[in-house]
Amino acid sequence: MARTFAYVRVSTAGQTTENQGKEIEAAGFKVEPKRIVTETVSGSSAIEQRAGFMSLLDRLEQDDVLIVTKLDRLGRNAIDVSNTVDRLGKMGVRVHCLALGGPDLTSSAGRMTMHVINAVAQFERDLLIERTLTGQARARAEGKAFGRPATFDETERAAVLQQLAVGDSVSAVARAFNTSRQTVLRVRADAIGAAV
Repeated sequence: MARTFAYVRVSTAGQTTENQGKEIEAAGFKVEPKRIVTETVSGSSAIEQRAGFMSLLDRLEQDDVLIVTKLDRLGRNAIDVSNTVDRLGKMGVRVHCLALGGPDLTSSAGRMTMHVINAVAQFERDLLIERTLTGQARARAEGKAFGRPATFDETERAAVLQQLAVGDSVSAVARAFNTSRQTVLRVRADAIGAAV
C-alpha cells in the first residue's frame, strides 16, 4: 500500500516549517506526523549532505508518494533537483511539488514541467549575476571603492611598519594600535608586495 511522506526544509534555526506543513494539508494531502521529515539545512547544501533527506531515502519504497512545497526543497540547483527526482523515480517513488500544481514530477509531463521551470530559474540567476558584474564594472570605472574601508591611513601604516622594523612582535604592534594581528600582517604583506 502506498504511503505518503513529506519533506519540509528551512535554511536556518530561526525559521519554522509550519507553513510548509499547512500548505501540504491545504492541498489535500494527509501525511502522518511520523512520515514528515523536517530538516534545517542550507539550500546550497547538496542532497547527499542532508542527513534528514538521506534517512528519508532509506524509508521510501516503491509506490510511495513524496510531497514538497517547492522544487528548491529537493536540491541546490536545477541539476541537483533533476538528479534527485530521477533517483526517486527509479525507486518507484512519485514526487509531487505543490508550487507546480502538484503533478507527479517523475511522470513525463511532470519532468517536462520541472525542466522548464528549472531552466527559467537558472536563466533568471544567470541574468542577475550578469547584471551584478556589469554594475560592479561600471562602478569600478567610475572610481568607486569596494570592500571595507582601510583600517589605517598612510601615516598609521608607516607607524605600524616602523614598530615592526624596530623588532616589535606582530601581537605587540596589534595591541599598541588596537587592531588584530591579521591587520598588522596585512600591512606588512602589502609593504613587502609594494617593494617587489
